[in-house]
Amino acid sequence: MKNRDEIEGFWWSVELEALPSSMPEVLMDVACLSGCIGSELFEEGQTTVLRAFYVSSRDIAYWLAALDEALKVFSGCGARVRSWSKVVNRPWHKDHLEAFPPLPVGETLLVTAPWHKGKEPPGKTILYIYPGSAFGTGWHESTQIALSLVERFVRPGDTVADVGTGTGVLFIAALKLGAAHAAARDIDPTAIAESRRNMELNDLLPSLCDLEEGDLLERVELEAELLTANILLEPNLRLLGAARRVLKPSGAAIFSGMTVSERARFLPALAEAGLSLEAELALNGWWGCAAFRRA
Repeated sequence: MKNRDEIEGFWWSVELEALPSSMPEVLMDVACLSGCIGSELFEEGQTTVLRAFYVSSRDIAYWLAALDEALKVFSGCGARVRSWSKVVNRPWHKDHLEAFPPLPVGETLLVTAPWHKGKEPPGKTILYIYPGSAFGTGWHESTQIALSLVERFVRPGDTVADVGTGTGVLFIAALKLGAAHAAARDIDPTAIAESRRNMELNDLLPSLCDLEEGDLLERVELEAELLTANILLEPNLRLLGAARRVLKPSGAAIFSGMTVSERARFLPALAEAGLSLEAELALNGWWGCAAFRRA
């Protein structure tokens, strides 16, 4: 017999707290980075509290580990996990649907969940993304930055290399904007499954993307006109040398997933790797850029 959680469904609820010196936006960014599907922000005296919700298809230990990694990005902010629990007897299916409204990005893109299909405005390039547990749903600022840069720099017929693909939203956007083929990797098998599902939602043939679990840049023979990486600062820094090798002479690389304060560390490393800054964007404390391979 199924227990009540299996019959009714439940979310994991994790509470993070920080003193007022930490901006509420930091707590929200930590929750988003860890893969939450919704959150609530409130005050308790002098303390700011954020209650983040996570799908129950993964054990709570997985989400606590993801939060621990996200908190490292904002070390020194004073935030911490204070408690966790199950949330039952809540209309979680309805709440989940309402948490992801259609989102315009850049000039022509619209990121939308599949349950909004048929309600899209005309004149947009629609990206159907199922909000799951992989990073990069499109509703986070770092992904919006990366998508805006993809829209600007992808060219018809490009081959795209997507490092740490997550939901696949970046290579899906590139393909729908005219790229001919993509190669994408992620070390998380969940991300690969979600990318495949999102390709189906967008009516993209599986043959359009070489999609597998692993490290894309282990394939030294790969060449691409566009490289995308919506990851964190340290992985982006490690990627720079390989990125120049992968890019064709006229190629562009897009890096996102970094904070504005990390810009000063990334730009010198970008130049040292033989890449020339071409454009940069910032949104609510997040930062990303596009660079060309120098001759």
